[in-house]
Amino acid sequence: MLIKIGQFEITECWDGVFCKKLSAYPDITEWEIQTILDFIRYEKTYGRDCEIIAEDQIIEKIGRYRPEYEKGTRISPPARIEECTACPAYKGCMTDYVCHTSSVGNAVKIISCGSLLSPVRARNMKASELAEEARNAAHDPADYFEYIMFAWGNCQAGDRLVTERMLGHFPDKNDLAPPAFVPGVRFFFKYSELAKHPCAVFEGVLPLKVRDEVVLKDWVSAIIIPETYRSTFEPCINEDLKPRIRFLRQDGKDIWEWSGYVYEYVKSLYAT
Repeated sequence: MLIKIGQFEITECWDGVFCKKLSAYPDITEWEIQTILDFIRYEKTYGRDCEIIAEDQIIEKIGRYRPEYEKGTRISPPARIEECTACPAYKGCMTDYVCHTSSVGNAVKIISCGSLLSPVRARNMKASELAEEARNAAHDPADYFEYIMFAWGNCQAGDRLVTERMLGHFPDKNDLAPPAFVPGVRFFFKYSELAKHPCAVFEGVLPLKVRDEVVLKDWVSAIIIPETYRSTFEPCINEDLKPRIRFLRQDGKDIWEWSGYVYEYVKSLYAT
């Protein structure tokens, strides 16, 4: 795996290359170093070596911090991460919550069984088979499919992916605005709590991911379902999850407006 540290549009891992954007390039924070070392450690777990391409001063800073990282020191994320500033409302990723976004059809299955499942478990397929599917456009390694992936709470990437898979092609701006845009179902978790999950893994690209299964009644903070699907979901909601499910009206919001709206709504549920 190749790690490139520089002035990119966003941080992402695609086709064996981890492009790491720094919030204030060429300065690199200890949090950003931690994510890079997390990526290296995760890849090593699955037998993949990493090569870093970056300016000498950045590589030197990573090397100086590595002994502290190897002691087991963990740094909490900043309240807002500014590696991706595409979000018009926040100009960054808010780190108090993470979420997993699902299509309506998959969400019915998730709520009915009471757990988020990794693709391997949800689809009852081998990881190697999932990695070979055409939908794996990023050419992710097979082990990636053994985990449930989470984005930061205000991120629109989950709905974007749901839309892409529904359409069968990468969505354009018209696909992500009314009347075409139809939100998925979002499962919100407090980052500080889900980070304690016994199967949580920090791999440097995502906030975190969890191997195999997340039992919703034990971990989920809120499940946000578009109001238009109320009749679809009400028959399958069990008593454990009912207090944490909310049906919200889309009211003509595009993907950015919806992402901010549901994030702020979940925050308001637990405001002190």
